[in-house]
Amino acid sequence: MPTKGQLIMERLIPYHDGKFVGLKYDNVFRLTIAVMLSAQSTDVAVNKATPELFRRFPDPYALAKADVEEVKRYIKSIGLYNTKAKNMVKLARILVEKYGGKVPDTMEDLVSLPGIGRKSANIILSVGFDKTEGIAVDTHVFRIAHRTGLSHGKTPLQVEKDLLREIPRKYWKYANHILVTHGRNICTARNPKCEICPINDLCDKNGVE
Repeated sequence: MPTKGQLIMERLIPYHDGKFVGLKYDNVFRLTIAVMLSAQSTDVAVNKATPELFRRFPDPYALAKADVEEVKRYIKSIGLYNTKAKNMVKLARILVEKYGGKVPDTMEDLVSLPGIGRKSANIILSVGFDKTEGIAVDTHVFRIAHRTGLSHGKTPLQVEKDLLREIPRKYWKYANHILVTHGRNICTARNPKCEICPINDLCDKNGVE
């Protein structure tokens, strides 16, 4: 008997756009910076800022030497840019000093970096290293997990643990992106389009945000 999580994944896959990250990047370092910048911001805003940012600071070595005030000028259109600029420079310095300029590929090492939490680490591991250790839980995933009854967890970590039990491992790599796409297009925070939702009959409609 398939779990509700499996049924939801199978229903939503055909509606997914095939992209598993909306951020533009060309190596793992730039993916890491883009993921950090995307917290409480949009992929569109990040993608507008990063071309000039990466031209000025193309790698961890350049960013490690950067003046924080200059970094701020490149990302001032992005939410929390003051804190993010400081974390970016700190992160780059750690990459240079501790990891030889490379982004580490373990959850433990990633979450030890400034500005990188478990959600971001899950995305970096999955997209950058093709490693799947969990499911990134952002506001869209949190909302859908509650509305569908897949989780009633109070924190992103609790929700992630529930999703890992409900969703078969073969879907973990894509679960965040599939649910985010559904959250943006159908299961929106306000006025969800329940009448055209492909998982309407599987949804508890808890409405917990």
